[in-house]
Amino acid sequence: MFDTKTVEIEWGGKTLSLETGRVARQADGAVLARLGDTVVLCAVTAAKSVKPGQDFFPLTVHYQEKFSSAGRIPGGFFKRERGATEKETLTSRLIDRPIRPLFPEGFYNEINVIAQVLSYDGENEPDVLAMIAASAALTISGVPFMGPIGAARVGRVDGEFVLNPTQEQMKEGELDLMVAATHNAVMMVESEAKELSEEVMLSAVMFAHQASQKVIDGIISLAEQAAKDPWELDQGADNAAMKQQLRDLIGADIAKAYATLDKGSRREQLDAIRDKAKAAFADAEPQQQMVAMKLVKKLEAEIVRTAILKDGKRIDGRDTKTVRPIEAMVGFLPRTHGSSLFTRGETQAICTTTLGTKDSEQMIDGLEGLSYQRFMLHYNFPPYSVGEVGRFGAPSRRDVGHGKLAWRALHGVLPSHDEFPYTIRVTSDITESNGSSSMATVCGGSLALMDAGVPITRPVSGIAMGLILEGKDFAVLSDILGDEDHLGDMDFKVAGTEQGITSLQMDIKIAGITEEIMRTALEQAKEGRAHILAEMSKALGAARTELSANAPRIETMQVPKDKIRDVIGTGGKVIREIVATTGAKVDIDDEGVIKISSSDVSQIEAARKWIAGIVEEPEVGKVYDGKVVNIVDFGAFVNFMGGKDGLVHVSEIRNERTENVRDVLSEGQEVKVKLLEVDSRGKVRLSMRVVDQETGAELEDTRPPREERPRGEGRGDREGGRGGDRDRGDRNRRGGRGGGGGDRERGP
Repeated sequence: MFDTKTVEIEWGGKTLSLETGRVARQADGAVLARLGDTVVLCAVTAAKSVKPGQDFFPLTVHYQEKFSSAGRIPGGFFKRERGATEKETLTSRLIDRPIRPLFPEGFYNEINVIAQVLSYDGENEPDVLAMIAASAALTISGVPFMGPIGAARVGRVDGEFVLNPTQEQMKEGELDLMVAATHNAVMMVESEAKELSEEVMLSAVMFAHQASQKVIDGIISLAEQAAKDPWELDQGADNAAMKQQLRDLIGADIAKAYATLDKGSRREQLDAIRDKAKAAFADAEPQQQMVAMKLVKKLEAEIVRTAILKDGKRIDGRDTKTVRPIEAMVGFLPRTHGSSLFTRGETQAICTTTLGTKDSEQMIDGLEGLSYQRFMLHYNFPPYSVGEVGRFGAPSRRDVGHGKLAWRALHGVLPSHDEFPYTIRVTSDITESNGSSSMATVCGGSLALMDAGVPITRPVSGIAMGLILEGKDFAVLSDILGDEDHLGDMDFKVAGTEQGITSLQMDIKIAGITEEIMRTALEQAKEGRAHILAEMSKALGAARTELSANAPRIETMQVPKDKIRDVIGTGGKVIREIVATTGAKVDIDDEGVIKISSSDVSQIEAARKWIAGIVEEPEVGKVYDGKVVNIVDFGAFVNFMGGKDGLVHVSEIRNERTENVRDVLSEGQEVKVKLLEVDSRGKVRLSMRVVDQETGAELEDTRPPREERPRGEGRGDREGGRGGDRDRGDRNRRGGRGGGGGDRERGP
């Protein structure tokens, strides 16, 4: 029934298998990829014709994690997979980026690539497996895909590179690198690192490139057994004459427009040039008009690229290494915990840092189960930042991807939770954009963190590099403009400190770049990062030593594990009372670590004292602050140390005789008491008369010894026999009426 073809590869000490012919047979190409017990299905379908008038390539990639793959049911009200999570969105982009450049120019058939995680073993990550499955499915589908590509994840533990590291190794290591590559060149890089050198990062990329070769060979072997017949492509008409006509008509105008430094003016001139080209072909067929406009874009690219390669002259007049003017400010917004305004040329970002407590952490429901994220970075790109009218609302895939890149760049320099027990959120609102707003987010985010007093290891800067490649000639461009990104061949982003790289991302529009080009880009980016760091230091060179007055304070204290229940109380009664009374937030974990937070230091201190009173053992002879909680005929019960009660017998209220306790005390009254005794059953006896009620200082006991007092003084009579226990129920068992707060020898 099934015509199944399978290829197995020994890869990194594990077996990678690729199978087709058993599942999703109606798709143009479908592959089951398995590594360990992680299984991913990728299916590819392609439209057999192009929609009329379409002039772009509609490739969509969807990656989905099935909760059933890990034996889990989704949390929340809806018990099925819903919209894409951040991880699913990022992985979809990860697959899209290396495969998109490998379709031929002019191919506009719609293609769907859908990858689903069917089984997850908790050890082998499904994202790299999904990329491999997508490459294999496209290769056997017959669509004009100039692959295959291989992919590999690389970690670095104890100075050694590790292929496809486990989650445990990733936690211990200093690198998380994903690379996609063809036989000859690198196609895509995504990484997070802990201040590694350029040489180490380049070596890691080449290690991954080499490791991906076995995967490519395996996909080719599968294709030799199962590939469908390749599609026949329309070679298209020879448009050389039309292109020359356009060059004569608008070539000089394009060169003049791209010599204009101001982006707005340049855009107006280019719009006018395109309208001129449209008018020249107004009487042509719609298909011819579409071809003409595509040729205008090609002509723009040729003119700009030729100028850069010929004499190093860029659109805004800079040479290939110069970074645009930078202005950085901190404390830009008055009520945020930390803020910055970072401007580089015509790219600008307002960044803020907000500090919160543990209950502000982001809960993530994924295949690994529930996890909590204490650092968040959110990137927003409103349409006004590029002077356009457009969609505004929920973040796009691009927003999520740019935010994650900046997150990776800053994550490695953050203090540990023990050093800085705050939840941290950085937001970046792009207010102007003309090239590399994600790297502006890195720079502005670093400044906002320092402005908030977050003790990061070192400041981080980022720079975007471009590439113009024609044959063997190439030019690497520092701090690229938006037009240079659009017309160039590479977008290479590098972020890091003065000590090393914290994040590296590369996307290309051609069939890969060589080690030589990557080495040149890394060295040039290092110079640019250093320059940007120097400009940032003019605003703020290190983290502030004090938090903003608007930020919450967090105090940490440790209590014995056997006291956790006392602090929480039955059903959380005690901890809720502490929060409600003091106004401070209180969090306690299973190890007895308590975090008390508030923007008001007095609230923290009140909660701390309350908790200390609950967990501390009372000390005989010590004076405590207390509150009268109950008045009885023979004295008053006083709560002290937050959670303990003791009896102030009527004879210990004051030195002179007290006829009626209510004449002296009232419930809720604040008093100062000295602990006289804790008996064998834990009953507590307190005194007010030997403590100055104003200052809390101990007073000399001037009352004569008991044996010299007149009979009955101190009211150690029948009422005294009721002392010692609030329920008064055990006085007879304790030896008569004198067995409680009044001494037995003082009875009648």
